[in-house]
Amino acid sequence: MYFNMLIFLGFLISCQLKSAEVGNEGEDVYIKVLGVAQDAGYPQIDCHKQCCERFWAGEERQRQVVSLGLIDKGQNKVWMFEATPDFKLQYESLMSELENPDENSFGGVFLTHAHMGHYTGLMELGFEAMNSKNVPVYAMPKMKEYLTTNGPWSQLVSKNNINIIELQNETAVQLSDKLQVLPFLVPHRDEYSETVGYKISESRSVLFIPDINKWSIWDKNIVEEVRNVDNAYLDASFLNQEELPNRDMSQIPHPFVTETMALFDTEPAETRRKVTFIHFNHTNKLLFDNPESERIRSKSYNIARNGSTFSLN
Repeated sequence: MYFNMLIFLGFLISCQLKSAEVGNEGEDVYIKVLGVAQDAGYPQIDCHKQCCERFWAGEERQRQVVSLGLIDKGQNKVWMFEATPDFKLQYESLMSELENPDENSFGGVFLTHAHMGHYTGLMELGFEAMNSKNVPVYAMPKMKEYLTTNGPWSQLVSKNNINIIELQNETAVQLSDKLQVLPFLVPHRDEYSETVGYKISESRSVLFIPDINKWSIWDKNIVEEVRNVDNAYLDASFLNQEELPNRDMSQIPHPFVTETMALFDTEPAETRRKVTFIHFNHTNKLLFDNPESERIRSKSYNIARNGSTFSLN
């Protein structure tokens, strides 16, 4: 009898564990990382440094360009942040999160700015590819003007492949009663458009700032901003000043990971755990799992990886 009781208790515990796993997988609203690399992805064209040679030799896998997916299973809808050169793969990964996606499930694309890795995937919605119908594309005023007055992007508008919805700085887009997306301007190389980050909020909230020049020239305090959210995907293009020895790093101004960490190292671990580094140049060691990545993680910081998720409720 004692043996049978042990079996029965083991069965109950097993059922409880399975129930908990289902609960974790069944989050209604969450973020999914669709890509982590800088605009040109990994590997980069004509790169024969050690970092990319590992890919050409079959020792590493491709890393897709930075993008987040937003999934709301209750609405049976998804949205994508950035339209990257890897759009087709990221679209499939995002739609696969829904059990029964339909023609209304793709809620649209939120763009941050007009650099190659962040909007050129829109071509996949065009006449030669998906030939979509009025997919919402959320863009700031200068970004909207750029897309509507320059080919081939203007053809997406004239053929009604996309419907550009104009954003305003610090004005939220309401995606449901509780789910909203707030764009905010950040300083960056703005040759063709503004640059924005996003705050995505439901019961919990995240920041998404894949590109910014330096934290010190922003009119907000990044430490305060991170304290006030539950997770923050932050620009980590380069690990440090020495990463590109043959380039003038002042001409490609991004906050080095070492600079960001210097701002947060005196914060409690609870705050540091909210920082998730993303948007890695192909030369950045954090693009791979190695001792440097482990050192960063040991300080309570997170490193974005393709497919990882974060619940918003």
